[in-house]
Amino acid sequence: MSTLTAVDSIEKSHSDNSHSQIHKLTAAGLLITLGIIYGDIGTSPLYVFKSIISGKTIDETLVLGAVSCIFWTLTIQTTFKYVLLTLQADNHGEGGVFSLYSLVRKRGKWLVFPAIIGAGTLLADGIITPPISVSSAIEGLNELVPDLPTIPIVLVILTGIFFFQQFGTKSVGVLFGPVMLVWFCMLGILGIVHIATMPSIFRAISPQYAINLLTRYPNGFWLLGSVFLCTTGAEALYSDLGHCGKQNIRVSWIFVKITLILNYLGQAAYVLNEKNIGNKNPFYEIMPNWFLPFGIFIATVATIIASQALISGSFTLISEAIGLNFWPRVGVRNPTDLKGQIYIPSVNWMLFIGCVAMQLYFQNSDNMQAAYGFFITIAMLNTTILLSQYLIYVKKWPMYLIVIILGIFLLTEGSFFVANVSKIKSRWFFVVLDAALIGVMWIWYKARKINNSLLRFVSIDTYTDVIKKLALDECIPLFATHVVYLTRADRNHQVEKKIIKSIFSKTPKKAKIYWFFHIDRTNEPYTMEYDVEEIVDDLIIKVNFRVGFRVQPRVATYFKEVFESMLKDNELKNTEDKFSPYQKYNAEPDVKFIVLERFLSVENELSMKEGFVLNTYFYIKRFSQSDEKAFGLEANDVIFEKVPLLVHKQDRSPLKRRYFIKDHL
Repeated sequence: MSTLTAVDSIEKSHSDNSHSQIHKLTAAGLLITLGIIYGDIGTSPLYVFKSIISGKTIDETLVLGAVSCIFWTLTIQTTFKYVLLTLQADNHGEGGVFSLYSLVRKRGKWLVFPAIIGAGTLLADGIITPPISVSSAIEGLNELVPDLPTIPIVLVILTGIFFFQQFGTKSVGVLFGPVMLVWFCMLGILGIVHIATMPSIFRAISPQYAINLLTRYPNGFWLLGSVFLCTTGAEALYSDLGHCGKQNIRVSWIFVKITLILNYLGQAAYVLNEKNIGNKNPFYEIMPNWFLPFGIFIATVATIIASQALISGSFTLISEAIGLNFWPRVGVRNPTDLKGQIYIPSVNWMLFIGCVAMQLYFQNSDNMQAAYGFFITIAMLNTTILLSQYLIYVKKWPMYLIVIILGIFLLTEGSFFVANVSKIKSRWFFVVLDAALIGVMWIWYKARKINNSLLRFVSIDTYTDVIKKLALDECIPLFATHVVYLTRADRNHQVEKKIIKSIFSKTPKKAKIYWFFHIDRTNEPYTMEYDVEEIVDDLIIKVNFRVGFRVQPRVATYFKEVFESMLKDNELKNTEDKFSPYQKYNAEPDVKFIVLERFLSVENELSMKEGFVLNTYFYIKRFSQSDEKAFGLEANDVIFEKVPLLVHKQDRSPLKRRYFIKDHL
C-alpha cells in the first residue's frame, strides 16, 4: 500500500472526536442541535396563529380550538411520529426519507415510489420555506415603519443566503445554536408574560376544544390547512438526524416544544383579551413597543438560520439521491472539513430562482401561507408508508400495534391532506415543479436499473494471453504507451465486458501497459491512498484509489504519481520499454484515458414506456457532470468511445437480395 498524500492524523483524530461529541448527549450537542434542527418548526409562531385567525370573528371556540389543534398536532405528528418513532429508523446515524428507504427497500420494489414521491414533494415545497419565513420576520418592520416596502429587503436577504452557501457555514455555524437558544427563550418568555394575564388559557390543551373547532365552528375543518403549518419542520427534523444524533434531538425537543406551546398560548391569551386585532400579526403584538426592534432582529436572524437548515437539507437530499441513482451526477463540493456540510451549485441556484419566484409571485407572507404545506403532507404520508414497513420487517413489532399506529397517522395526515387540497389552486407552479422533480428521479432510477442489468463483468485472467499477443504484435501500430480505463469493478481481477471489447474491437488498442483504475470514496476528508496489483507483470495493472470526500479526483495526476513511484521502487522491469518512443523529444508519459459512453442503439425494439424512459434519460444526461470533469482528466489525453446500449434487439425478417436479368439486344 502506497500513499499519494499523507493524512494529517491529528486533524483526523480531532474530526472523529468532534463527530462523536456532537452525537453524544452533551450540553454542546444540545446547543448545536438547536441551531441545526429546529429552524423551520421553531419559526412557525411567526405566521401560524395569524394564518388561523386572520379575517375571522374572534371567539373562544376559534382561539382555544386553534391552540388545542396546534398542541395535539405537535404531540401526535412531531413528538410521537418523528421524535419517538421515526428517529428509531437510524441508518448508520443518518436519517431522511432516502435513509429510511435504504433500510426497507429489499421488502418490495414498489417502495421506490413512496421514497421518490416523498423526496420530490419535500424538496419542491421547501422552496417556499425561506421566503415565507424571512417575509414573516421582515414584515414586522411595518410595526415600526408603516407601509415600508419589504419585498426588496427580503430579496436582498435571500440573495445573500444563497450567495454565501459556496463558502460553507463553519465559521458562523457556531453562532446558530446560541442564537436559536435566545430565540426559543424569547418565545417562552413572551408567552409567559401574556399567559399571566389569563392563566385559564391552559384549558386549551384539552382535545375537546380541538374537536369543537373542527365540528362546530363554521368551516372549522378547513382551518387544519393553517394548523398544519406548525409541524412542517418535522420531516426536516428526521432528515437532519445525521448531524446531531437522536438523543440530542429528543432531549432538546422537550425544551423547544415547551417554548413553542407557551408562545402559542401567549398569543391566544392576547387575542382573547384584545378581541379585535384586525390583520395584525399577534406574534409581534405580544411584544412591548420598546422590545420590537430587537424582536424583529432576532426573528430575522432565526429565519435566516431556518433557511440555511433547509438549504443544507436539500443538498443532503440530492447527495443521497445521487448515491442511490435517483438523480443525475452533478458537481458536489465540500466547502469545509465537515462531511455533512456540502454545496451543490446547481441545486443552490435552482432553489434561489424558485425562492425569488415565490416572493415575487405571492408578494407577502399572508399569500404564501395560503399555499404552503400541501406537498409536505404528501411527503409525510409517504414517510408513514416507509415507516410502517420498517416497524413490520426491521423492528418486528406486533401487527395489531402497527395497525393502530398506522391508523392514527393516516387519519391525522389524511385530514391535513384533505384540508390542504384547497391550496392547490394557488400552487400551479409547485405542481409543475414537483412533477418535474419526481419525474427526473423516477426516470433516472428506472434507466439506471436497465443500464445496470445489462452491465457484465468478466475475469481479466481469461484475456491475459490474447492481451500479451496484442502487446507483442509488431504488425499492429502502437496506440499509446499507456492505456488507462476507469472501471466500476471493485474486484482486482474483474472489469466490465465493454472494456475488453473496447481493447480489441475495430483497430485493437496496442499498449505497453494496460491500467485499470477504480476509485472508492471514503468518509474522511483528505484520504489519498492507493494499492496496486500487477495482474500481469509489466503489462496489466489494477490500481484501487481511496479518495477522501473533500478531494476532487485528479486521475491524470494520480497516474503520473503512481507510475513514477513504481519506477522509483523498481516495480516495473524493462524500464526502457515503459516510455514513449518519443521520450527523447517529450518527457511527458504517452498515456490515453479511455472513457466509454453509452448511447441508445437504433437496433432496439422498445416499448413506449422503455422508449420514453431511456430517451429522456439520455437527454437529461447531457446536462449532468461529464466523466472528464468528475475525474479530473485532461481533455488532450481523453478519448471518448460510444458504446451502444442494446436492450431488446429488433426481430426482423432476413434481408433478401433481388436479382435482375438484363435484357440483351
